[in-house]
Amino acid sequence: MTFLLALVGVLGVAASGPLIAAFPAVPALSMALWRNAIGTAVMAVPALVNDRRGFGRLRRREWGWSALAALSLALHFAFFMTSIRMTTVAASTALVCLQAAWIALFQSLRGTRYGWRVGLGVLLAFAGVLVITGFDIGSGTEALIGDGLALIGGVLAAAYTLAGSKARATMSTSSYTTICYGLTSVLLLAMCLLAGEPVWGFDLNGWIGILALALCSQVLGHSALNHLLSSLGPLTVSTLILLEIPGAALLAALFLGQILPAGTVFGLAIILVGLFFVVRGQAHAQSKALVEPLTKEQGTT
Repeated sequence: MTFLLALVGVLGVAASGPLIAAFPAVPALSMALWRNAIGTAVMAVPALVNDRRGFGRLRRREWGWSALAALSLALHFAFFMTSIRMTTVAASTALVCLQAAWIALFQSLRGTRYGWRVGLGVLLAFAGVLVITGFDIGSGTEALIGDGLALIGGVLAAAYTLAGSKARATMSTSSYTTICYGLTSVLLLAMCLLAGEPVWGFDLNGWIGILALALCSQVLGHSALNHLLSSLGPLTVSTLILLEIPGAALLAALFLGQILPAGTVFGLAIILVGLFFVVRGQAHAQSKALVEPLTKEQGTT
């Protein structure tokens, strides 16, 4: 079951970039609003059926982490979905998926010690960023701005993942996603109104794009990965998200005809290798942290 959920989650999030790029008539903020609103409506059904009183039992801590996750998610969508319209799907997705490196940096600042693997991985990942952005210089200022927005989107995705893992420690998937997606929808609605973006009146093709994005990427993709946070943890989930990079690039090539220059492909490969070292280094540090107390305990007996 875990493998199936992981497969659904990866395929769902990998489809996000191509779907956003395929329906440019709908503004990015509007599409982000509706994907979360529809996701809220769908996930609220099992939450209300299975544990309708559960929302009343939530503590301030759980509401706080859920609100932080929602704020991070709303801003992530605003930056990432805008970047998709300005640079290639593959480049934007790869830069957003740097969240694994950002998580490692966040945890390092909080005192977590990592070995050389994480340091090397972070350096390689950001070297890949330089390669991609260097090749995007030839594509114009808009592509570079899109790369920058995607980088910020990756930082926000890391914050969303970390906050979500804290909330999911004591919350069910349906309760957490209902609250998180619901709060995200409210924040995105406010952004749309402030930016003067339409939230209604799209043609049939636009609504098809919104529904496809909401069902594939939000209801299936994000919700599957949110469910796995409690059992696999943010580190493993971040590892799974790495598969979004080649998945999104392949889908964009097949359905949108986005052919990447060799330099950008090289940059994507460097990022993947770097993030692999980051994840492996984090796993090594975690296993070492678990083994050391046991070794000390055995030494004293």
